[in-house]
Amino acid sequence: MATKVEGFNFEQRHGKARVRVARVWRNKSDNIHSMVEWNVSISLLSDCVNSYVRDDNSDIVATDTMKNTVYVKAKECSEQLSAENFAILLARHFTSFYKQVTTAIVKIVEKPWERVHVNGQPHDHGFKLGSEKHTAEVTVQKSGVLKLTSGIEGLSVLKTTKSGFEGFIRDQYTALPETRERMLATEVTALWRYSYESVSSIPRNPLYFTERYLDVKKSLANTFFGPPKEGVYSASVQGTLFQIAKAVLNRFPDISSIQLKMPNIHFLPVNISSKENTIVKFNDDVFLPTDEPHGSIEASLSRFWSKM
Repeated sequence: MATKVEGFNFEQRHGKARVRVARVWRNKSDNIHSMVEWNVSISLLSDCVNSYVRDDNSDIVATDTMKNTVYVKAKECSEQLSAENFAILLARHFTSFYKQVTTAIVKIVEKPWERVHVNGQPHDHGFKLGSEKHTAEVTVQKSGVLKLTSGIEGLSVLKTTKSGFEGFIRDQYTALPETRERMLATEVTALWRYSYESVSSIPRNPLYFTERYLDVKKSLANTFFGPPKEGVYSASVQGTLFQIAKAVLNRFPDISSIQLKMPNIHFLPVNISSKENTIVKFNDDVFLPTDEPHGSIEASLSRFWSKM
């Protein structure tokens, strides 16, 4: 919210970015360990205008204090919880503990540590680094009003058939041939907003949003690939993106909207030839992978009552 300052509208916020924290939980009954690594960014909307215009810092929550709070609150979490729940916990702390803070915005990127399996058995305390990242962002007002968004970054998927692209506009600038047989690869970035509008309305299960993240990721992959034997045909990245978004909203009623970015990462069929003849005959089995330039496709889908 803007403040009138010396005849101007003035808006400000401050925070701490890229606070890295890891938390380990050790179950004493079975000696199984669980762990997370989070990259936390905090932004506070607060009544500290005097620090900008009067050199008075008495209303500032120091960013170093924010950093230390992350570690203390992680220590206080005796039970494993989701990135979303930890972000809400931090945001509630800042808006309730400091009278100057009206709104807290907390974003977390979770590093994809996954439990390893040895001889087919899950290891009690061994983990390996995966690929795609789980993201969470919450906005909490002092009144308890909540905006909650989760997401996936870097979900790379590829299929070697069941994809084509034809019937598009052709003009004097078009060189791309039409095809019903090509490789399809993309790196999915997804953001979905939950319908919960207050801190008091979120599910009690501290791992609910972790489970929902895994379910959404599974839905994305299943829609992209189709059944394991026959697959599903993709007439365009656009069409596949829409089917993915629709599948998520149809399956998860507490998700009100979803945004997807799906760049078309090209695998170009190799064709080596000279003016005289073709040196080697390829049959769509050798490709040149390239990600620059790539097609950029993004869209959002929401319910009619959703606040985007």
